[in-house]
Amino acid sequence: MYIPPAFEQKSIPVMHQLMRSHPFATIVTAGSTGLMATHIPLVLHAGDTDFGVLRGHTARANAQWSDSSTAVDALAIFTGPHQYISPSWYPSKQQDPRVVPTWNYAVVHAYGPLTIHQETAWLLEHLNSLVTQHEAQFEHRWSVADAPAEYIERQARGIVGIEIPIRRLEGKWKLSQNRGERDRQGVIEGLGSTDTPESLAMKALMERQP
Repeated sequence: MYIPPAFEQKSIPVMHQLMRSHPFATIVTAGSTGLMATHIPLVLHAGDTDFGVLRGHTARANAQWSDSSTAVDALAIFTGPHQYISPSWYPSKQQDPRVVPTWNYAVVHAYGPLTIHQETAWLLEHLNSLVTQHEAQFEHRWSVADAPAEYIERQARGIVGIEIPIRRLEGKWKLSQNRGERDRQGVIEGLGSTDTPESLAMKALMERQP
């Protein structure tokens, strides 16, 4: 990923937080027909390195899991808040009209070898972890144990597990760091006045940026 120095995110905990708060990722691999991509939720676990390990699952009918080159690492892409930025929000525009629109965003790229799991025990442990993570937001929580065991095991036969021990992490936080402080504040105010879930998420992210 192209990352100008001003936009590089080096903090592993900050990248991990984005991965946990925006877990619906895109997995890209190379296979016999070229590049393939699958969109699935991934769970970040502690691993043998500081980068961690990603676990998920895909349909058994999805050819990606059986046709991925072991010579090339898989890439998992996590996309955080993003928003169109209007140059009308820059106070500096009054002195210099040479400004253009842009797009602010935060993304993480995680690279590692793709490992496939078909063992029932592994799949059930993963499904419990995935469900527990996402049900935590609800007052009345569903658990895998709420469904008949034979039904869950039958469903599990239709999926395969995916594991990616992360070898490399890249983070790009493009938050108007290349603009002056007045323009950055103008962007934050503009995002607040737009008042959409997306603009407010970007506003909050920019306000947290040192």
